[in-house]
Amino acid sequence: MILLAQSMSIFDPASPPAESIRSLSVLVLAITGFIFIAVEGILVYSIVRFRRRAAAGTSLPPERAGESGRREIEPPQVYGSKPIEIAWTAAPALVVFVLVLVSARTLWEVNVPPPQPREGDNTLFVTVVGSQWWWEYTYDHYNGRALGFTTANELHIPAGEKGVPRPVFLTLRSADVCHSFGVPRLGGKTDLIPGRTNSMWFQTDRPGLHLGQCAEYCGTQHANMLIRVVVDSPSDFEAWLANERKPAVEHPDVRAGRSTFLGQSCVNCHRVRGTPARGDYAPDLTHLMSRKTLASGMVENTPENLRRWVADPRQIKPGCLMPAFGLGDRERDDIVRYLLTLR
Repeated sequence: MILLAQSMSIFDPASPPAESIRSLSVLVLAITGFIFIAVEGILVYSIVRFRRRAAAGTSLPPERAGESGRREIEPPQVYGSKPIEIAWTAAPALVVFVLVLVSARTLWEVNVPPPQPREGDNTLFVTVVGSQWWWEYTYDHYNGRALGFTTANELHIPAGEKGVPRPVFLTLRSADVCHSFGVPRLGGKTDLIPGRTNSMWFQTDRPGLHLGQCAEYCGTQHANMLIRVVVDSPSDFEAWLANERKPAVEHPDVRAGRSTFLGQSCVNCHRVRGTPARGDYAPDLTHLMSRKTLASGMVENTPENLRRWVADPRQIKPGCLMPAFGLGDRERDDIVRYLLTLR
């Protein structure tokens, strides 16, 4: 499995929504930490101050002696105090009131409804569909332009540059069970609920890889439903868009592999634009080799791992819905050679 070396801490935000969540977390931690220290401090003081002590040379009258004959120090007994009752009612109420206000402000900052696409807004709109156990990304609009292509498992977005923000709005849907799209450094997590459409947004000026994880238990491979968000410079993102919008290029030297692939039941689930393969049940393979990983981030996308995946996916990702087809060595090698040209 690929090591998750990059930070996934909410305390290292790279986006305004993530910064709002971090600020709220720090405030809640400070308030609850103060309450914890105060309560535990009083408890420790009481234990030490009023613990049993050995008699200091003189004995108390029998009625004030403990069962063991040791001296007891009994604190003053309070059988009702209006100031104390007001204090332990008003203080928690004030704390709750403050937390409600700051939580409402954070929700207001994080839950921004998606605007309408318009030219020159530098905004990217992507529809995310969670399936067991992979992610589908359909790129709808960018900077007012309609895109309309689909990829899988690696979300590419543009970075803000020179004071120009490039917001990303995600429309979140589920194809089967409950999932949750969570990238801590960009925008917390938002659930994907069957039959319901949710949304989230973020923007960042930090190019690089930001990692996430499905944050809602969704089955046996929930832990391996990883998220990779690749933040490109604006120019690199435009180049990536231009390549992804193209259909698959036909290479004469892999015609045997192409024919074998199209002759198998692969075409019922997978799509390769520019070919008769038009399935929409499994990841789009049009530019498979432009991705760094296979199996939703589990292993590197290398020829060796691709060959293992085609031979028997469940040896890499037990429980995944793609079966082993019992291909012969020649068929498998032909298909792998063809897939390696999908860049």
